[in-house]
Amino acid sequence: MITYIIIDDEHIAHDIIKGYCDMLPNLEFKADCYDAIEAIDYISKNDIDLIFLDLNMPKLKGFQFLKTLSSPPKVIVTTAYSEFAIEGYELNVVDYLLKPFSFERFLSAINKVNSSDTTTIRKESKEVAKPEGKHIFLKQNNSHIQVDVDDILFIEASGNYTKVVTNDNTISIREKISDTIQLLSDNDFLQVHKSFAVAKKHIDRVEGNRIYIGYHIVPIGKLYKTNINQLFK
Repeated sequence: MITYIIIDDEHIAHDIIKGYCDMLPNLEFKADCYDAIEAIDYISKNDIDLIFLDLNMPKLKGFQFLKTLSSPPKVIVTTAYSEFAIEGYELNVVDYLLKPFSFERFLSAINKVNSSDTTTIRKESKEVAKPEGKHIFLKQNNSHIQVDVDDILFIEASGNYTKVVTNDNTISIREKISDTIQLLSDNDFLQVHKSFAVAKKHIDRVEGNRIYIGYHIVPIGKLYKTNINQLFK
């Protein structure tokens, strides 16, 4: 469960973000803050995982507020001003949502939070909390399907789509395989062919130019043999 607060001086922005978050089962609302001073007070007394942060606020601007935090939680910026995007990425924000943003764009940002390998450092105790599991939402046609990343066996490029194969399902999403690998984290997934990437943990054996994962056989491309050799070192 990801706990979050919203920092924005506009009430309608709070309503939109909470409405989107209520559609996702892994997000837990904690507080509305209408300026950065309220947020500083709340964060000093409570642990949270994620901030939805507006930039153009009274008293203290969004990035000025962010720079005051010694151990900030993850941050998704929500703003009407695109010119501040570069500074936001320099501050390691998870994503930068330009108002007005769609639910699909919002979901993409949440997936980046879910798939992050960065462990959460709690502000007060400094205790490192290891995530229990990583989940992402994949869009198949008009449905958003929640998938446990640990259950994904491999992914396969198929025309304009990528097939995501799990232990008990195959989901087709309209994404390039390269973008899907980035979403899933290239630390856990290895591209072994121009059309295939596999979850390292699910590889049963490698034999010749084939990888065996359960009942599945994945080919190894000539240009990707170096990737496979890295597994044996």
